[in-house]
Amino acid sequence: MRFAALGDSFTEGVGDPVPGRGWAALLAEGAADPRRGVEFRNFAVSGAQSADVRNRQAPAAAAFRPHLASVVVGVNDTLRRTFDILLLARRLDEVCALLTGGGAVLLTVCLPDPGAVLGLPAPLGTPLARRQTAVNAVVHALSDRYDAVHLHLADRSWVGDRSLWSPDRLHPAERGHRTVAAGFHALLAARGLAPGAAPGLEPRQPPPGRLDSWRRLATAGTGWLARRSTDLLPQLVCLAGAELWHRARGTGAHLDRRAEDALRSALAALPPRAAPGTAERAAPSVPVAVARARMEG
Repeated sequence: MRFAALGDSFTEGVGDPVPGRGWAALLAEGAADPRRGVEFRNFAVSGAQSADVRNRQAPAAAAFRPHLASVVVGVNDTLRRTFDILLLARRLDEVCALLTGGGAVLLTVCLPDPGAVLGLPAPLGTPLARRQTAVNAVVHALSDRYDAVHLHLADRSWVGDRSLWSPDRLHPAERGHRTVAAGFHALLAARGLAPGAAPGLEPRQPPPGRLDSWRRLATAGTGWLARRSTDLLPQLVCLAGAELWHRARGTGAHLDRRAEDALRSALAALPPRAAPGTAERAAPSVPVAVARARMEG
């Protein structure tokens, strides 16, 4: 069984104390028939945006001809001044079409907005939440469109459980990675696509101490802030200023309507699906059947 993982640092495995592991590698261990093994390739790169996944990761993953392919990206798009929900929807649709066209079953996730995870004040957090809500809506639509195995992680229980998050509050800790892996395994097993044992939920590595947590937070957080200082921070200031201005005028709903209109336009602009069985896109039930047949020999 071949499993390809695409995305950003969430899938690359950042936050897992075992270097190079993360939820996708944990899932790979339990998704394959123990007698036949699994070939796992992680194409995810920290900081990747939807354009990176479409232009670089997806072609390489398609050449690998995976039975399963996870596509988790979008948070980094929301943290840039170039955020465009229409472009993001178009890019993700192209990635999904390419992978399912080769017979892969897609794995997708909707994630909490980074403002909620970081506990940002409302003027800063609300604009990010608005963007992440739009990204999640696109992911939901494309998951239905391509019959993906979809894991929902955007609820308050995921945000509020500190044991799931690493000290930087930006990436899952080992427990978080294991929770994601176990959630996907259960969904795949329900489709008959995960004959192996489910990943355990309990961490195998001791949790970092307070000093180690502060050290990691200082090093990772400082580096992240430096990389984002010329892009994200000015954008957040502008977004927060607009939020406060509209709130003072009692027109905050205008920003919500504008975001909703942009989302509707993005979903409406997706190209029509090709007829079932064409090379570009397969019918929703085809990837599952193809993957199961290929996995069984």
